Amino acid sequence: MANDSVLDRAYQQARAFLSALPDRPVGRPVDVRRLRSALARDLPDRGADPVHVIDHLVQATDPGLVASAGPRYFGFVIGGSFPVTVAADWLTSAWDQNAGLYVSSPAAAVVEEVAAGWILEVLGLPATCTVGFVTGATMANFTALAAARHEVLRRAQWDVEQRGLQGAPPVHVVVGDEVHVTALAALGMLGLGRGTPKRVPADGQGRMRPDALENVLQDCDGPTIVCAQAGNVNTGAFDPLEGIEPITHRRGAWLHVDGAFGLWAAASPAGRHLIAGVERADSWALDAHKWLNVPYDSGIVIVAHPGAHHAAMSATASYLVQGGEAERDPFDWVPEFSRRARGFTTYAALYALGRQGLIDLVDRCCALARQMASLLARTPGVEILNDVVLNQVLVRFHPRRTGDADALTRAVVARVQRDGTCWAGGTMWHDLAAMRISVSNWSTTNADIEKSAQAIVAAYATEACE
Repeated sequence: MANDSVLDRAYQQARAFLSALPDRPVGRPVDVRRLRSALARDLPDRGADPVHVIDHLVQATDPGLVASAGPRYFGFVIGGSFPVTVAADWLTSAWDQNAGLYVSSPAAAVVEEVAAGWILEVLGLPATCTVGFVTGATMANFTALAAARHEVLRRAQWDVEQRGLQGAPPVHVVVGDEVHVTALAALGMLGLGRGTPKRVPADGQGRMRPDALENVLQDCDGPTIVCAQAGNVNTGAFDPLEGIEPITHRRGAWLHVDGAFGLWAAASPAGRHLIAGVERADSWALDAHKWLNVPYDSGIVIVAHPGAHHAAMSATASYLVQGGEAERDPFDWVPEFSRRARGFTTYAALYALGRQGLIDLVDRCCALARQMASLLARTPGVEILNDVVLNQVLVRFHPRRTGDADALTRAVVARVQRDGTCWAGGTMWHDLAAMRISVSNWSTTNADIEKSAQAIVAAYATEACE
């Protein structure tokens, strides 16, 4: 009965939090000392009542919880979670499956297999690709680039998994000037170096220039990996893959596409032109939390070369009971062995949405981003810096007379965050301070955009007068 009581209490508290999200301040200043004081205490010799533990956890953490799952959180590229995926996530915890081996959870293995097929279908990627479910975009990039490292060195007669990198032929890595930090982090973990990639100049929207790529590749003699981007984290712009792909493959290089959120545009007929040629890449990284709106952690890696993917990730041991030809062992495609059964929530999201629901989700968020840009641009002194081609909006605020636009923009961002009506982050774009707005949540409505735009304009008016 005690178990039932604590589960019931957690359910009640979770329902209360979710119900309050639309009206909860999105972000508010947090006194970290008070937060620590509420949570820090001597570990008791005897355990506390489980129901009390849940109530204490809710009460003590509440001031430090960000309403990022709500409809007016526009920071970074953070989606919410559909109710069906939250429910599936609760079941995932209750089932407590180890999704490493087929034998440790046949259900988790087959659900991942089916969800992987659906993902390839909706994104228009080859059905022969292999798919792994990882923690997020960083590990999706890591896994894809590990497969890339394996393959380009294999072609140079070097087994990197067995021999390591010492003495290996140098691997050239080429990235765009607007490469995302997670791709660089993955390169660092792989021993390829965060600071060694050759950078390709980008255009005014942050897109890699194919002509400049061709020039850079002329200096790459030997194993080479090119990292392109689908969805610039500031502007939402896409590297022109139709031009990049043939240049890359003519040089015998591997083409990886970091599409953490932008790759989902391929699911929509309206967005597919932005990502033309993506199906001819060698690997892809994306994040299901960012736009499929499933709970953390939900990264997805896709590789067009099963042999390279498997060789980079797989391991064997005498005590492991590994599946046969018809039984897929999930850990053959990801860096982790013991891990959460991430496929259940992705399966639930895709099944509940269907193909048309996914299209509607992507198209609606893009339309809301355009609405936000249109509303803000009506105010003199408010400048939209990017072409709003996806779900990202870059905003800059100019003084009414004279003054520092960078300082004013940062002040407006800070005031918006303190106000709590909505939350947007700051960034630097081509040496200009800007507010970055990302619309990624299934529950955001036109009314939320209007309310948020009013709050942002009000913050600008106040700061411009001070």
